[in-house]
Amino acid sequence: MKRHLLLDILSMIKKEIQSDNVKVLVLNEKKEIIFRKGLGSSQNENEHLDHAVIQKCIEEKQPANIYGGRGLSGWECSKNGSKNILCLPFIIEGKPAGVLYLDRSDSPDPFTLQDLELLIVLSKPIQWVLKNGQKFQEAATGKNGLAGSLLRGRSGALKRIITLIDRVKDCETPVFICGESGTGKELVARAIHQNGTRRNGKFVAVNCGSLPEHLLESELFGYVRGAFTGALRNRPGLVEEANDGTFFLDEIGDLPLFLQAKLLRLLQEKEIRRIGANRVFTVNGRFISATNKDIEREVECGNFRKDLYYRLKIITIEIPPLRERKEDLLFLLDYFLERYCGDMKRERVYFSPGALELLMDYSWPGNVRELQNEIQRCLVLTGEDSLIKEEYLSPKINPGAVKFSKSNYEFYQARAEFEKRFLSQALARWNYSRTKTAEEVGLSRQGLFKLMKKYRIDANKRRETGNQKKR
Repeated sequence: MKRHLLLDILSMIKKEIQSDNVKVLVLNEKKEIIFRKGLGSSQNENEHLDHAVIQKCIEEKQPANIYGGRGLSGWECSKNGSKNILCLPFIIEGKPAGVLYLDRSDSPDPFTLQDLELLIVLSKPIQWVLKNGQKFQEAATGKNGLAGSLLRGRSGALKRIITLIDRVKDCETPVFICGESGTGKELVARAIHQNGTRRNGKFVAVNCGSLPEHLLESELFGYVRGAFTGALRNRPGLVEEANDGTFFLDEIGDLPLFLQAKLLRLLQEKEIRRIGANRVFTVNGRFISATNKDIEREVECGNFRKDLYYRLKIITIEIPPLRERKEDLLFLLDYFLERYCGDMKRERVYFSPGALELLMDYSWPGNVRELQNEIQRCLVLTGEDSLIKEEYLSPKINPGAVKFSKSNYEFYQARAEFEKRFLSQALARWNYSRTKTAEEVGLSRQGLFKLMKKYRIDANKRRETGNQKKR
């Protein structure tokens, strides 16, 4: 993009959205700033930039709206506490390519949602140049080739899961995965397969609860011609299909007892016999199983064989529910936004601060699967909008049917008006003595000076006006 064109765009943004400074920062693949340009009161390109806000915006891949050092969700920035900041990330093929950074200190009013929507529209030429002028690839998440899966985030639980995957991926020991429905048990099983020595073999998955009991045995172990009515030819089972690969038994807690005995023999002897056959087949597959049930309780109740339980549960990977690892939620939101915006061939969208707060507060009983469905639903309902607002969320996430209105932001303006009125009255009460006022209201002198500057309260002029009235 030519320099004069970029300056024209920044000038338009500064004019349409009241700002002291407007800056564009471009990042390389290592998230290092390789280009910056700005307009405003600051001549120093680094001056007034709050790098904590920029870092938050880049990491979360969502806009940051900071008022008086505090975000709408209670997040606090590290400095420039008297400033209002609006920061919009450029996301190209799932990777942050830069940010647009606006700030203002002369106005007590926060940036609004309308400001953010306008900024998204005005930033499109810059986004287009970044998208077409450079090649961006999906940033690797985690390690050991786990990029592209849903195993993304920064919670301690996820890091432990990735560490376990790395340790078990090349061994032959059965792995047992447990967790609530929708937490991603099959994703963990696939990650073990795809990153291990059996990656060139097949990954065969079967849900033990999805097939009728009379069909499950033939699906697992196969049959020979004439074994039963309708068996017109020999057919290998899914276990044989997974030879030299990985066989994943999902919801193994639903496996009937008579098949549990056959599975135990398979694990011990690595042999199977098709239904109706005399011949025994040797198989060489890696076995991974998973359940959302309390398997120990199933053993106690006699619904699951104890010997099979001990044979399967040598290495256990526990996946906590999404409500217990909220740190990963933003990463998953970003993944699904990027994925489904791509599928729908539409430009990247963002969540409004209010919608994002509702999503973060929700408990997600359906876990990652529910989150996935919610994002798809929101993208359909938003139509051509660039922001997913509160009213697009499901009733269970937004039970009060909250819609965006200016009142969502009036708290910050009301607080500003109260602070200004309170300080003016306090200064007048103590004859505009800043030292006495600060002492009486519980502020430091420096803190009082900052607030007076923020609200343009001139104690000297007001003292002179007061003295003239007395005369």
